[in-house]
Amino acid sequence: MSDIPQLVRDDPWLESHTGDIQGRIERFQQTLSDIEGRNGSLPAFANGHKLTGIHRQPDGGWMVREWLPKAKAVSLIGDFNDWNRDSHPLAPARGGVWQLHLPAGTLSHGQKVKLHIVGADGSHRDRIPACILRAVQDPQSHDFSGQIWEPEESYQWRNDFDPSSVKVPLIYEAHVGMSGEEGRVHSYREFANATLPRIAADGYNIVQLMAVQEHPYYGSFGYHVSSFFAPSSRFGTPEDLKYLVDTAHGLGIAVLLDIVHSHAVKNIAEGLNDLDGSGNLYFHGDDRGDHPQWDSKVFDYGRPEVRQFLLSNVRYWLEEFRFDGFRFDGITSMLYWHRGCESFDNYSKYFTNGVDHDAILYLQLATSLAQEIRPGAIVIAEDMSGMPGLCRPVSEGGVGFTARLAMGIPDFWIKLLKHTKDEDWNLDEIWGTLTNRRHGEANIAYAESHDQALVGDKTLAFWLMDEKMYWNMGKDDPDPVVERGIALHKIIRLLTFALGGEGWLNFMGNEFGHPEWLDFPREGNGWSYHYCRRQWSLADNPALKYAWLGAFDKVMLETGRQHGVPGPERAQNLWMDYERKIMCARRGDLIFVFNLSVDISVPDFEFPIPGTGAYRLILDTDARDIGGQGRVDASIEYPVSEEGKLTIYSPARTAMVFAPMK
Repeated sequence: MSDIPQLVRDDPWLESHTGDIQGRIERFQQTLSDIEGRNGSLPAFANGHKLTGIHRQPDGGWMVREWLPKAKAVSLIGDFNDWNRDSHPLAPARGGVWQLHLPAGTLSHGQKVKLHIVGADGSHRDRIPACILRAVQDPQSHDFSGQIWEPEESYQWRNDFDPSSVKVPLIYEAHVGMSGEEGRVHSYREFANATLPRIAADGYNIVQLMAVQEHPYYGSFGYHVSSFFAPSSRFGTPEDLKYLVDTAHGLGIAVLLDIVHSHAVKNIAEGLNDLDGSGNLYFHGDDRGDHPQWDSKVFDYGRPEVRQFLLSNVRYWLEEFRFDGFRFDGITSMLYWHRGCESFDNYSKYFTNGVDHDAILYLQLATSLAQEIRPGAIVIAEDMSGMPGLCRPVSEGGVGFTARLAMGIPDFWIKLLKHTKDEDWNLDEIWGTLTNRRHGEANIAYAESHDQALVGDKTLAFWLMDEKMYWNMGKDDPDPVVERGIALHKIIRLLTFALGGEGWLNFMGNEFGHPEWLDFPREGNGWSYHYCRRQWSLADNPALKYAWLGAFDKVMLETGRQHGVPGPERAQNLWMDYERKIMCARRGDLIFVFNLSVDISVPDFEFPIPGTGAYRLILDTDARDIGGQGRVDASIEYPVSEEGKLTIYSPARTAMVFAPMK
């Protein structure tokens, strides 16, 4: 029995895959043992960003090193030598590395640099070093270059933060560039000073930052990364990013990096693609190296040098910028050779057929490293496959993530709004979608994220109210479409929050029903920033209904925080009234009543409830101060009857939360 992984003990359905799961544990242990034997520790191995790149030396000079095993010649070019490709050649060293020592005074802060590489295929290309710590774009030519970054004064950190202090993740997904109201790219410091206080006041304890790793095309949302160690210069300097993280920590907010290790931009000029001209360096050299759905390149996770590069990237962001963890993008694409394009209808799909075992090993090492570097690190997987054990410790047969995104929930809500009339909503389908997940593996629930906001789709608010949001959001406007939309917006979010996971995620602006969609500047829209901003003035205007939605979101989070919901305890289905479309559930010590009927209000609705005592109403989506009709008196006490039932007034299209009286 001791040889059976804990993952299998907890789920007998996995018994036939005991060997596969045990094999994952053993491969990880053997690889880690080899790394520790050669390097002393996993963090010491994850030191590639200090061994390659351009670094100041103790003698005041500079060392330039780059891993280019198949290159024929390499030289350093830049402002310092008028971009002369012949004056500063690198020499081959051990392990496929080329290197050059430069005396003090050769390079200085702010200078632009590149490598001129004569590739294995005879190509002559000017490239950006793989571990460059800053890359900048020329405003005229739009070309990217590496930049020497050595400011006179290093950033002085002010605030410490322990990520393990976050017990229930309440995540605010954000994009710095589009975080302001003006039609332009906003900065790290603007986000820190203007947006972070909003996030803190709303009750979120984590901010998840998108598009931080440098990317050549702004409209990629940061998911086509070119320079993995360089914080995007569009938003400011590295010190500005540190100020953002430091400010968040001072507000009691953890900061996650939306890290992209699932693929990379295929651009030759800016990225890693074919860096030494061999066609097979960081990425697979055959068809496996191309991601047709994303038009990008796929890493070769089985190559030790690539593993070291990516693990060094994990260490760098945790140490240099004090991030508290990561949201790993595109995990499903990493886990399977088919990139997630097949159905997952049996367990063999998770362990044998089409699984990239090298990627699993890399992720096990990455999650382990994150916890060693920053104990209590929050490491979230964007996975839609549902691989068992993804969010269990590596020692138990898992991959080591602390949570996964519940990606099926927002898809369900959009599908429901698009194809099903309100009166035809199925209570069992809603309950099943929100609660069907693996026990013991935390899920982050969300009703919508940035994915649902992109051009070509609609946010929940826009699906519900559409063009009415332009003309009928005044508080004195009784428009029935908007009234329905606001009611369902609150109910959908509370349903998801209460039942859908062990944590919560919201995309920037969705908490107040931000109108319209997201569309980055591009040729097709005349390079406009009109849809690439956040209209905070809508939420701040007391005359508009957006303020009601924002107020509800704040009350919802505060209610959950006070009562430990969401949390590890499963939701309990107390009662389903199919005829009148009322769902009653318990989670923690809270009782939730969702009336999804279009027009049926029930004056004396009775349903069974465990325990005794009395309850009080602590959250009501129908309360006037959050956009309701105020049909229920919040001062009433609700005693549990001798028969073990609670009797309430349940208005149509509302949700109510009851807590036990003390």
